[in-house]
Amino acid sequence: MSLLVVGLSHRSAPVSVLERASLSADAQAKLLHDTLAAEPAAEAAVLATCNRIELYADVDKFHAGVAELSTLLAQHSGVSLEELTPYLYVHYEDRAVHHLFSVACGLDSMVVGEGQILGQIKDTLALGQELHTAGRLLNDLFQQALRVGKRAHSETGIDRAGQSLVTFGLEQLSAGASVEDWAKGKRALVIGAGSMSSLAAATLARTGVDEIVVANRTHARAERLVEILGESGTPARAVAMADVARELTRVDVAVSCTGATGLVLTGEAVATALGLPPLAPAADPATVARLSDTDRTALAEVAAAERAGLLADGTEPDDAANQAVRSEAPAPDAAGCPVDLAALADAGITFAGPGVDALNAAPAVDVNSLELHGSWAERAERPQAGRGVPVPAGPVKLALLDLAMPRDIDAAVHRIPGVRLVDIESLAEASADAPMAADVDQVRSIVSDEVAAFGAAQRAAHITPTVVALRAMAAEVVAGEVARLEGRLPDLDDKQRSEVTQTVRRVVDKLLHAPTVRIKQLAAEPGGAGYADALRTLFDLDPETVAAVSRADLNDADVKNRGRS
Repeated sequence: MSLLVVGLSHRSAPVSVLERASLSADAQAKLLHDTLAAEPAAEAAVLATCNRIELYADVDKFHAGVAELSTLLAQHSGVSLEELTPYLYVHYEDRAVHHLFSVACGLDSMVVGEGQILGQIKDTLALGQELHTAGRLLNDLFQQALRVGKRAHSETGIDRAGQSLVTFGLEQLSAGASVEDWAKGKRALVIGAGSMSSLAAATLARTGVDEIVVANRTHARAERLVEILGESGTPARAVAMADVARELTRVDVAVSCTGATGLVLTGEAVATALGLPPLAPAADPATVARLSDTDRTALAEVAAAERAGLLADGTEPDDAANQAVRSEAPAPDAAGCPVDLAALADAGITFAGPGVDALNAAPAVDVNSLELHGSWAERAERPQAGRGVPVPAGPVKLALLDLAMPRDIDAAVHRIPGVRLVDIESLAEASADAPMAADVDQVRSIVSDEVAAFGAAQRAAHITPTVVALRAMAAEVVAGEVARLEGRLPDLDDKQRSEVTQTVRRVVDKLLHAPTVRIKQLAAEPGGAGYADALRTLFDLDPETVAAVSRADLNDADVKNRGRS
């Protein structure tokens, strides 16, 4: 059996795909059970976070395993296999171990060095143990990953290379100012009371906000979080989810991270909280579908140009990214719009939104819904150079941080004057510019050493049942010969019989000692798995005896792991 991981993350897939492919707790459990039911897999664990979904399995066939795990991910995520496949990555055996250890150390995180992933890995292991889908290999793997991650954080300065996603998000909201200075005098609303929301509340408390309001569907959990915040000296109170709209009118910043499958804060709710008229309705998918391929391509190019930094007057910042966009973006028409509105009107499409006159009575397509909610639509935003997070031109009345996947806050709020939104997608763009600390190299060295040690231990463990079976066979031979001797020399007293028995056992042990020690050393090296087969062949060991030892080891490991969970 061999370790295989199939997954997708913020490094391989756009946020829009990750958002759609997110797995609920029930979906994760079902995925694990179905993975074990599939022929190639003997063990399974799923690591599902806001920016990665990875399925780990112990498989006996590589190609069949990849096909089966990919299919299962598609089925349970709700994204078709055809659409999901280009974003999937596959790691096998030592490369799979290296990947998980790197993830545990924060090297593969959106914000390098963040430590929250350790808690998520711990949850993954706990779920596998609870559902009995994690056997000896995955238990050993994930427990070692936790130890490697803790070692990286304790022995290096990797924490200086990055921050938690919450801290990084607040830095983006502060737009270059000190987070403490930015937070001073502000009131904050935290939506959700899970681990990420609790971390957000604690971080806001440390920055010195004046008050924190916690809203959660389970009021008792909100009250518990408020109690903890109160112990830290930060004024806090709990409210029902139904009161979020009212509280939004009283706060300066809101952080949301819930497990909801739909939007928690709509564009209409945010606009209403600021006393502004509601945004134009979102596009009807059927209406959008009437666009020709040419018009759809033009819209995509405009969206790309907007996100790369095209300004309201049609000029761009003088940087390489925007120079690349310049040659591809469609030229603005006489009215300043970078889309041929007349051509779209002929197709029955109009645009609604500030600054755009409806061309006819056909169904309206909201500019934001086609990712055209940037500076042209509102004439109100300018890009923050090199960071990818739009900054409102005027004062920020409401700062929003969306840490959920799928998103909690409607992306349309980008279009509301005085609102600044930072979400997972904008954090991914901003983190690409984050500096890497020198400590990262030290962590990579730790990961490489730990991968080698784990591989050696696993290969050595693989031969252990064969060595145990060999020694058991030798013990049977000794017992048989001693019994035969007793029949031939019945006059031996107990002391003589014991001495003879001990002498025979010592001879056998000494003959077996050097070969078994050496074969364990050889088996620990890469490619050493064949030594177990050689040992079984040379001594004509019964395969069922070896398998029985392996099953006993697995049962012992299962008992120990249940005690840890």
